[in-house]
Amino acid sequence: MRVAIIAPPYPLEEAPAPPLGVTYVAAAFESVGAEVRIFDYIVSRYTPEKLGAQLDEFQPHVAGSTSVTLNFPGAVEILRGAKRHRPSLLTIMGGPHVSFAAVRTLETYPEIDLIVTGEGERTIGELMEQGMDPASWEGIRGLAFRCNGQIVSTAPQSFIEDLDTLPFPAHHLLPLSRYQALGYPISIITSRGCPYSCIFCQGRRMVGSRVRQRKASLVADEIEQILSYGIYRINVADDLFVSHRGKVMEVCGEILRRGLRFTWSAFARVNTVDRETLALMREAGCDSVSFGVESGNPEMLERIRKGITLDQVRQAVSLCREVGIIAHTSFIVGLPGETPETLRETGEFAASLGSLYGYHFLAPFPGTTVREEVEKYDLEILTDDWSRYDANSAIVRTSRLSPEEINRFVAGFESEIRQAWEAMVQGYHEKTNPPEIDLQVEGHFRMQLVYRLLSEDLIEKLGAFPLLKIDDGSEETSLEELWRRIEEETGMDGVLIRKTIRSLVSSGYIKAEIAGEMLSWHWTHNNRVDRLPGVNGSGTDGVPSIP
Repeated sequence: MRVAIIAPPYPLEEAPAPPLGVTYVAAAFESVGAEVRIFDYIVSRYTPEKLGAQLDEFQPHVAGSTSVTLNFPGAVEILRGAKRHRPSLLTIMGGPHVSFAAVRTLETYPEIDLIVTGEGERTIGELMEQGMDPASWEGIRGLAFRCNGQIVSTAPQSFIEDLDTLPFPAHHLLPLSRYQALGYPISIITSRGCPYSCIFCQGRRMVGSRVRQRKASLVADEIEQILSYGIYRINVADDLFVSHRGKVMEVCGEILRRGLRFTWSAFARVNTVDRETLALMREAGCDSVSFGVESGNPEMLERIRKGITLDQVRQAVSLCREVGIIAHTSFIVGLPGETPETLRETGEFAASLGSLYGYHFLAPFPGTTVREEVEKYDLEILTDDWSRYDANSAIVRTSRLSPEEINRFVAGFESEIRQAWEAMVQGYHEKTNPPEIDLQVEGHFRMQLVYRLLSEDLIEKLGAFPLLKIDDGSEETSLEELWRRIEEETGMDGVLIRKTIRSLVSSGYIKAEIAGEMLSWHWTHNNRVDRLPGVNGSGTDGVPSIP
C-alpha cells in the first residue's frame, strides 16, 4: 500500500522544526509495510499543480495530513484538492486540532474520509492490519468517520505504554537539506505525558497525564542517527523534559558517555529545575531552556492552574544564568480576567528577570479547558477563523480589556525591539557596528533570502538553463548565472545572494546536474555524513563549518 503523508504549509517566520509528528506517522506506516512518501509543503511552495503531479507520479492509495489549529485550513484544502484530483484516495486527518474537532470537521468537509484522534501509531497499525477496510473501522479505537449518513466516533485509543516499541521518526523521508539551509533544529522526544492542567493547553489530553519515558540508550541512538545527517542542533520537544530528574541524568549521562557533540534546547517548568540538573544539561550540550511563565500576576497564575510562583520563576532564571544556560521566558496576554493592571504587572515582571522573553496572545484551541468551559471565565472568544489562531494577535476580550488594548500592549513591546533592530541595520549599512552585531544582521538577511528560495521554489524556477548560454557549463559559470537570475527575481543584495548560494553549495544542500544540453540546480534530499562529531570526527570538534 502506498501512503502519502502531507506536511501542510506553516509560516517559515514561526521557525518550524522538521515536523516530528509527521515523521512518527510516516514511521508507523513504514513499520507495517507501507511504501511512504512525505509531501513537505513547509519548506517548499504548495500549488495544486505540484500536488497533482506528485499524486500522479506516486499514485498513493492513502493521503493523510496532520495539523495544528493554525494550519488546519491549509491542510484540509490540500486534502480536498487531493480527493478531487484522485477520487479513489482514502483521505485521513490527524493531529491535535481534529482530535478535538472531529465531528465538526467531518460535517464541514465531505472530502475527509477518516479522522485519527490522539496518539496515532497504534491506530495506524490496526488500520493497516485490516487493509484500511471501512467495514473494520467501528472495531478500531481512536477513529471518527461517516457511516450510513451518521458520524461515528469510536472509543479513545489507549496511550502507548512502552514508547520504546515505537520506530524512530522517519527523518529520512524529509527534505532535510532545506531545513538545514534555514539552520532550524530537529526535534526529538524523550517522553510523552504532562501531569499539569493549565487551562490553555491541549497537551494533557493529547498525550495523557502520566509521563511515559523512553530509554536513555534509545534516545542517544536517535541522536546519533540525527547527527549522521550533518545536523548538530536538536530541540527536546517533550512537554516537560525536566519532569523527572533521574531521566534527565540518564539521558545526559548517555550523551556524555558516547562523546556526542551537539547543542540542544529543551522546555521545562520553573518548579522542576535545580542547579545540579541544569549544570549536567549544560555539560551535555544544552545551551537554552524555555519556561512558560504566562503571567506576572499571582492570582492569574492560580486562575489558569499554572501551579508556579513568581519566586520560582526568579530562581529558575537565576540558576540558568549561574550554569551558563540561556533562559527564555514566555508570557500569554489576554488570559481570563486580564486587566490593564495584570498586563502592567506582567510587563514589569518580564523585564525584571534579565532573561530573553516574549509575548503570545491567548489562542483558545479546541480541546483546551478555557475553550470548552469558557462560560466559567471572564473571557469572550471572538472568532472561529482558525487561520487567526497563530497567537500573533488578540482574538479574545475580557470585561476590562478589548482586543485593541491587548494588541497595543504587545505592540509597545515590539516597537522597542523594532527600534533596536533598525539601529542595528543602520549600523550595518554605515559600517559602524561591532562584528558580532553585523553577523546577526547579515544572518537575518540571509534567512530572509532562504525563506524566499524555499517558499517560492526559486531554485527550481530559476535554476535550469541551456549549457550553450553559459559557456562551458562549469560550476562557477553556472553559479554566476543562478546568482544573476535570483538577484533579478528578488531585487535583493547581490553580494548577499552570492555568499548565501555559495554556502548552500559548499554545504551540499544544493547541487547542479547536467542532462543533455541542460544544466539544473536542485536541492539535495539530505546531506548524510559518515562520521559523528566528537566520536570519529576531524578537527577540534568534528562539526563542519559553513563558509
